[in-house]
Amino acid sequence: MAQRASTASTVSAQLIKDLHQRMVRIRLFETEAGKLMEAGKLPGFLHLYVGQEAVAAGVMAALRDDDQITSTHRGHGHAVAKGVGFREMYAELYGRVTGACLGRGGSMHINDLTRGMLGANGIVGAGVPIAVGAAFAARYKGEDSVAVTFFGDGATNIGAWHEGANMAAILGLPVVFVCENNGYAEFTPQSGHMLLTDVADRAAAYGMPSVIVDGMDAVAVHRAAAEAVERARSGAGPMMIEAKTYRYFDHQGVKGLRHPYRSDEEVAEWKARDPIGLLEARAVADGTATRAELDDVWQRTRDEIAEAITYAEASPLPDPADLLLNVYSG
Repeated sequence: MAQRASTASTVSAQLIKDLHQRMVRIRLFETEAGKLMEAGKLPGFLHLYVGQEAVAAGVMAALRDDDQITSTHRGHGHAVAKGVGFREMYAELYGRVTGACLGRGGSMHINDLTRGMLGANGIVGAGVPIAVGAAFAARYKGEDSVAVTFFGDGATNIGAWHEGANMAAILGLPVVFVCENNGYAEFTPQSGHMLLTDVADRAAAYGMPSVIVDGMDAVAVHRAAAEAVERARSGAGPMMIEAKTYRYFDHQGVKGLRHPYRSDEEVAEWKARDPIGLLEARAVADGTATRAELDDVWQRTRDEIAEAITYAEASPLPDPADLLLNVYSG
């Protein structure tokens, strides 16, 4: 049975400010990306991370630069929190040659190996075996880096998830499995695709410990992640974290398909526990930061994003002559 994470207590002012900055960067990046898509400026699909910021921020603040992560189709938040730049991110969304993947990956395939971001992935659950492979490679090379794989509740129904979890447990690999349980596998509620209430219970089938945490509380997520990462780094093997969270926008885009699969009341209930609002209230209450300092983070980030969008729009499209560049066949 999965453990319930305890309520986080005293933490440093440095950590609070770190978590706040990461979440604000994700929120504003995603909000502006959504506006660009609605205006018809971005090609392809866009799966927004707004509402889930506490998970990416809390986990990434527990990692080193050489630790590696794998992401999902909803991967912008992970990339931003791991340190991928706004310029490279927006240029990739625009399909420009200055993008993180030279304009070839787009929203669902952004990666930056220099920052340990092994890639977002349009295939549900596909990042799990990649992270397990990265952890195996680290062990083989005698390194002490950790791999973290993010996935949703629906991905734990996929064979690749079970194979990856079993292999990581059998070999005692330094992997942290992070389930961002936002309650829906696309449009299907969790109760419609599994009988479990807590996805974390699945870890027990592979002899893997697990913990359930409030995914709207960045400090609580960070505490759980720090313990899991240290456990993995010390050689104690993998662990699973289930973060109960929520996405504010539809599965795809801002307005999505307008398919009424959840109520306005449900969305409003979750927004009342907005992760950034909760952290800001805590910071002001305990004297960690003033309202003016928090507002300054928002403004500086807005300015950086505006510059990045200008950069992306001015960047050239890929040259058709390079169509086969970096394309391999066996």
